[in-house]
Amino acid sequence: MKMKPKNMDIDENEEQTIKTEDDKDDIKPSLSGQVLFPSENKFSGIKNKQVRMQQYQKVKREKKKAKKEAKKSKDKEDLPKNAPHTIESLREQDETTINDLKDDENELIRDDLEEDEFGDYFKQSYEPKVLITYSDNPLRKTRIFGRELTRIIPNSTSLYRNRSGVKKIVRSAIKKGYTDVLVVNENRKEPNGLLVIHLPDGPTAHFRVSNVRITTELRKNHKDITAHRPEVVLNNFTTRLGFTIGRMLGALFHYDPEFEGQRAVTFHNQRDYIFFRHYRYGFDANGKKCRLKELGPRFTLKLKSLQKGTFDSKYGQYEWIIDGRRHSMETSRRKFNL
Repeated sequence: MKMKPKNMDIDENEEQTIKTEDDKDDIKPSLSGQVLFPSENKFSGIKNKQVRMQQYQKVKREKKKAKKEAKKSKDKEDLPKNAPHTIESLREQDETTINDLKDDENELIRDDLEEDEFGDYFKQSYEPKVLITYSDNPLRKTRIFGRELTRIIPNSTSLYRNRSGVKKIVRSAIKKGYTDVLVVNENRKEPNGLLVIHLPDGPTAHFRVSNVRITTELRKNHKDITAHRPEVVLNNFTTRLGFTIGRMLGALFHYDPEFEGQRAVTFHNQRDYIFFRHYRYGFDANGKKCRLKELGPRFTLKLKSLQKGTFDSKYGQYEWIIDGRRHSMETSRRKFNL
């Protein structure tokens, strides 16, 4: 007769209980926030199916509870999420960047802006009157683009040059009381340039125009554009040069918008590209949600130069100009000028 070893006197259910109690020590959250649990294979040694299921469900509840606690603790820490790196987020700070114009440190800049060429406009001492003209013999899309600008910019007129030079147009516009002149240039049947001349003493900005989409190309009804004066939104012009360009574009529109027309035009600067959009907005019955409807046209501006005074291609003095040769002036892709 064989003798039964002493260590085999333990009841089978007691052995299962000991195993499960030992397994509890393995259930603990890690420092990284992830919860470590015993593998399901550890329950395969339990012969009783009902006990095995009870232990498995218990560990599952513990796992769910520990995950909730780990998530709560992570939310309490309020750690910033790792945002993807973009050219915009890695932008190099410009030495002329103005973070807050109302700051006491920027008092000299505020005084400078009040006395610049657009100071009288922002003091509302005159109403803008804009002349829009073209290069010689403009083609269909350029003509339509100019006419649509007249419907966007209040108190504006579109005229053909009739082979007149820009200097002659400027002199004539000053005599007739215009405050700004826009010259739309074209290439390969597309508008590709915009010259903005502020009268009577400048400055003059030259933009490259791209991605022009007129109203018919956007499949919008031109009758949606009413005669009301639109609101103007200037966004992300942060440097001293950017402030000048933003004020120059804003001075084309009337300083007193007619809100009942619910029209808005935006000039959004991003990586020195100025995106123009024209919207009509509307609110729901509760006045909480706003819906936008793009009216058109849309286009993108890229500043090429800013010249003191009115247009003078030979003897003009430039405040800022970008060299046509690639990478000759832009030493870093992360540095922006506006």
